[in-house]
Amino acid sequence: MEGLGLYLGTVSVIYAIVAMFGKGYVLYRFAKPFMENKKGAFCIGITYFVTMLVLYFVPIEMNTFVAYGLGIVSPFAVMYRIDRRNCKQKIFIAVTFFSLRWLSECMARIIIGAIYDIKPVHDAFFLVGGELATYLTVYCGLELLDMVIDFALLGISVRYIVKAYVYKREDMSIKEMFMLTVPSIMGMTGYGIIIHYQTRSGMGWMDPISGLYNGLAFLHFGISIITIVVVTVLFQNIKARQEEKLQNELLAIQIESTEKHIGQVEGLYRNMRSIRHDMTNHILTLERLYAGNNVQEAIDYGKELKSALSLIAGEIKTGNPVTDVILQELKSEAEKRKIDFQTDFYYPTGTNINAFDVSVILNNALQNAMEHIMNFPLENAGKNETPHISVHSYHRNNAYMIEISNSCNGNLQWDEERGLPVTSKEKKDGHGYGQTHGYGLSNIRMVARKYSGDIAIDLKDDEFRLSIMLMME
Repeated sequence: MEGLGLYLGTVSVIYAIVAMFGKGYVLYRFAKPFMENKKGAFCIGITYFVTMLVLYFVPIEMNTFVAYGLGIVSPFAVMYRIDRRNCKQKIFIAVTFFSLRWLSECMARIIIGAIYDIKPVHDAFFLVGGELATYLTVYCGLELLDMVIDFALLGISVRYIVKAYVYKREDMSIKEMFMLTVPSIMGMTGYGIIIHYQTRSGMGWMDPISGLYNGLAFLHFGISIITIVVVTVLFQNIKARQEEKLQNELLAIQIESTEKHIGQVEGLYRNMRSIRHDMTNHILTLERLYAGNNVQEAIDYGKELKSALSLIAGEIKTGNPVTDVILQELKSEAEKRKIDFQTDFYYPTGTNINAFDVSVILNNALQNAMEHIMNFPLENAGKNETPHISVHSYHRNNAYMIEISNSCNGNLQWDEERGLPVTSKEKKDGHGYGQTHGYGLSNIRMVARKYSGDIAIDLKDDEFRLSIMLMME
């Protein structure tokens, strides 16, 4: 039929361009929630669209699988260039999208092939001598249906993954990346085997003899998509349960810390009330000493009274009795162990920061510091190097910062998966992550993230420095 090839070719090109743009948009929607730069995420979808457009129109002999592989490598490079953090998570996004893109397209093709096999459709399209309008209507309608099914499968799959993936800001470990990408790799492998068999046998999606074969292929592709989504959902559920477990452990620590420090504060106030009760007698004693010109005795008595008040009230004033007690207790212990203890810590009164959350931070961090100094003394301690612990706090705008540093001989090993240091004491004693820096820092990080903050660790010049940021309302 004259002009039919031109019309069908034009429709096919338009369909291909729209499909490329649509899939670029889906990739943008997939990557955006995982990116800090939301506007920059738009470049990821554009890169995919432009790359696929160039590969479509430039006459280069290239395997289809390789061409689409380049189509996803390019946006991955842009994704990593825009946001260099959490590279493993970006690999997961790229591999997952690449697999879902192929699987959804193949399922749509099989459905359209089955529709072409329906007798009225088959007769209208394949019989010679039919009307041009009929050919174009059937072809355009099925191409449109193909695109709708393809986008529906891809879009729904991506939406479920994005919705289920709760911990988008959390670093992904190599183990997690492997677990989440294996279903996608299996789906792509199955696709590759099926396409290779089709190519070698000369069988297409619309070949009437391939009905059972296409049915099994459709089942494989569908199960692969479901597996990719389900594994992601299950993984996030596991992470949620781990988070809940850690929160319960943190709550138990907070309760224990609360009970301990409430008891200490109550004891402090009892002693202060006792001193206040006896204050009249002390004043009368001082008056009698001065009245009898016993000036030196009065001065000595005043010094003893001042010393007693100082011991009871404590030297450290942070603006909160709980943090006063914690720091005073650690200072006394440090002095007994000949550790230099310095602090200019203050508690941010009038904010949303809970005193007992701060107590969890201080207790864990200071106990870690004390344990490390006692278990791993400085190698140059013989050169009059005094071990030290310091606690500082300050705020910038609505960010409340706590910095705790201690002497460190550099004998720290890092757990790459958690991004936290693990001391060799943990390994020797076989206590796993429940000892020293490992477990304590996990608790501190959890408190920081509760206030939309985080922790940073710096180790240099024989000093371990922990910085904790909490966002104040």
